[in-house]
Amino acid sequence: MQPPPITKYRPFPTVDLPDRQWPNRTITRPPIWCSVDLRDGNQALAIPMSVDEKLEMFDTLVKVGFKEIEVGFPAASQIEFDFIRRLIDEDRIPEDVTIQILTQAREELIRRSYEALRGARRVIFHLYNSTNPTQRRVVFGLDRDEIKAIAVRGTTMARDMQSMVPETEVVFQYSPESFSLTELDFSLEVCEAVTEVWGPTKEKKIILNLPATVEVATPNVHADQIEWFCRHFSRRDEAIISLHTHNDRGCAVAATELGLMAGADRVEGTLFGNGERTGNVDIVTVALNMYSQGVHPGLDFSNLNAIRDVYERCTRMEVPPRQPYAGELVFTAFSGSHQDAINKGFAERAKLPPDAPWDVPYLPIDPKDLGRNYRAIIRINAQSGKGGVAHVMQREFGFQLPKAMHREVGRLINDLADRKGTELTPEEILEAFTAEYLERKTPYEVLDFHTEMPEPHNVTCRVTLKKNGEAMVVSGSGNGPIDAFVHALGQAGVSKFEVLNYAEHSIGQGAGSKAAAYIQIRTASGHVGFGVGLDTNIELASINAVLSAVNRAAEKGAL
Repeated sequence: MQPPPITKYRPFPTVDLPDRQWPNRTITRPPIWCSVDLRDGNQALAIPMSVDEKLEMFDTLVKVGFKEIEVGFPAASQIEFDFIRRLIDEDRIPEDVTIQILTQAREELIRRSYEALRGARRVIFHLYNSTNPTQRRVVFGLDRDEIKAIAVRGTTMARDMQSMVPETEVVFQYSPESFSLTELDFSLEVCEAVTEVWGPTKEKKIILNLPATVEVATPNVHADQIEWFCRHFSRRDEAIISLHTHNDRGCAVAATELGLMAGADRVEGTLFGNGERTGNVDIVTVALNMYSQGVHPGLDFSNLNAIRDVYERCTRMEVPPRQPYAGELVFTAFSGSHQDAINKGFAERAKLPPDAPWDVPYLPIDPKDLGRNYRAIIRINAQSGKGGVAHVMQREFGFQLPKAMHREVGRLINDLADRKGTELTPEEILEAFTAEYLERKTPYEVLDFHTEMPEPHNVTCRVTLKKNGEAMVVSGSGNGPIDAFVHALGQAGVSKFEVLNYAEHSIGQGAGSKAAAYIQIRTASGHVGFGVGLDTNIELASINAVLSAVNRAAEKGAL
């Protein structure tokens, strides 16, 4: 990096718009969406999609709800030409979907593009040329008038060659490429000239696409550019203003949102932001941002995992794990405090009607709306807290751990994660829980247990125990089965202890359901710990929970 003072880079100039209106606006309706996955996205792939892969992607885009889909640059590639012909010849384009093609302002390319479109019901004919000062000077060696002449000449040819497709409704779209880097007055001048040639009406509008081909400024500057253009364009009611942002500064989503607030009507972008360099704007993120604010985007991402699978298979690109909404980790929480808050949020949510306003800590949107699995919401590592472990045990396996038990179990699982040095799966958590609480058979194991109630509030029990491998029979009495069993354990040589807490609940439904019981004890030495029992019989579940707590205390030398 150049040390200060920096002379290599300069701040991008701002727009003189003191009465800008966009900061006071909100997005209240979705734009017209146009997917450019099959053109802009495809050209950025190391291995471009085959025709069959393009067909699968096209069908997916249609299913999502895109009504405008840019399908290629047919004059530049035989594969793209053949793909478009298959779409038309095999009648794959639904009545309410319009395909869009791209071409430069050259006669042979415009003619070839129309050849690819014969027989289509309706198309968007997208013509572009570069307009920014650097391209004019470095690439073309032309002045402003000569660059404008290219746009006018290309539009004239596109207008006149419509006769090649008499059965097709042609919508014209023009892009001053690198609008974001072009002087605003010149962008306006070129678009006015192109519009005059095409001759749109309020009923048959022209699309003026204003690309941030390279993102060069903060999103507010982009919004100012869009609002300035919308205010100064003389035939605004005969034009659809379209956005096409790239992500060079990581702000394509914000630039698009502010551009819509500034007056744009339409958005071009790709699924998950695929595209040249750092990519195009991610339409999934823009759309679901709207959805999270109560504005339905008109696109269906209710099975986002399936859409991601098609995208990854066809493009050979992976959606990053932190990609908003779609990434593998976006609905996870490793932090203990986050896990606890999410757990409590879901508990409160369960008491509310399904259409109640969404308000769960750390989750800006309900993963279920996107077809995402709650299983991945809380994941456990060495930094996770007690609430996260309890949430996994309840949601995945049905164990409703008493709140007083959360810290104890959390410490057990955190220690395991620390030893392994990795994230733990729910199955690994259950395995550790089972080994610690449910499968302890030493030093004591119940072989047989019977109770009687000779008189009200007096229960007697007879227990066959195995102590360190040797069987013995003991008995006891108390005000209930647990109290009687505690007294019986005294005959087996177990030191006195106090039962502090007891809880129970069922796991599962019907004949296969089981009772889970939780017992917390305190020994004479001051040790406090839980035991857990699981059985189809609630009484035996309680007895096993007592023995679980006793065996755990004995292992620690507390009994």
